[in-house]
Amino acid sequence: MAIEKSYYMTEEGKEKLVKELEHLKTVRRPEVVERIKVARDFGDLSENSEYDSAKDEQAFVESRIAQVEMMIRNAVIIENDQADSNIVALGKTVTFKELPDGEEEEYIIVGSAEADPFEGKISNDSPIAKSLMGCEVGQQVNVPTPGGEMSVKILNVK
Repeated sequence: MAIEKSYYMTEEGKEKLVKELEHLKTVRRPEVVERIKVARDFGDLSENSEYDSAKDEQAFVESRIAQVEMMIRNAVIIENDQADSNIVALGKTVTFKELPDGEEEEYIIVGSAEADPFEGKISNDSPIAKSLMGCEVGQQVNVPTPGGEMSVKILNVK
């Protein structure tokens, strides 16, 4: 049996997944079943694009249900009660500045299931988060990027 991956997330992130799962099971699944039923009534299934489309959507919905169930089952809730508040860790917000004269950037480090850079949430698996984890306020850190290494200075951790 394969070892399942742990999914680090906040309590809010887990609740969001629980709501998504509920929606998939109670709304999306019945909608797709109805689409398949209607498409069958169109006749010959071998040349029925509506039927093929509905079956593809059903496969997507069922796949997402299985994925979300696994993520919830293997969820590890991030606790923010760590004693040293100056050290970058999972669940903390970190502010840093690219050296020598870059802008300040602020991100919350979350598990991959919750990552959304547009909302300021980066995955603990990202190169930036991996480089910053365990570092302290005031520390200069080199971060590997596809375009080459960049240096950042950690300004604040909360």
